[in-house]
Amino acid sequence: MLAVPDLDKKMRMEVDTLDYATEEVLSMECENGKWRLVTFLSKSLNETERNYEIHDKEMLAVIRGLENWRHLLEDAKYKFEIWTDHKNLEYFMRAQKALYLSRFDFTLKHVLGTKMEKADELSRRLDWKVGIENDNDNQVLLKNC
Repeated sequence: MLAVPDLDKKMRMEVDTLDYATEEVLSMECENGKWRLVTFLSKSLNETERNYEIHDKEMLAVIRGLENWRHLLEDAKYKFEIWTDHKNLEYFMRAQKALYLSRFDFTLKHVLGTKMEKADELSRRLDWKVGIENDNDNQVLLKNC
């Protein structure tokens, strides 16, 4: 934890994902209108998760952030925002919000990846990609009959 969270302030979660990891950043708004980093989570994807479609990887990043910071976000005074650079996730989220996500009061917001500096920079670590560049190339799951 980088800063003590104040549940009486606005909170924002930024999520990003690449082929090999998810990144989640939790920030709170300060009195001067700037956002302060509270905590972050970086987690590599396992073999199965690396095969997910991009929208499923982005959704996984959202779920990981919500699960990890549930104790903070469920009790937040204000509705919080979740920023993602995957536009299609907005449509998917509307359909799924009634399920697991209904306990959280949030708005999903599409933001260009370059505007989400903290999460975007975390997901660009080159050392996480070592050894998985061609992880699933030339893999045949079902042979032709």
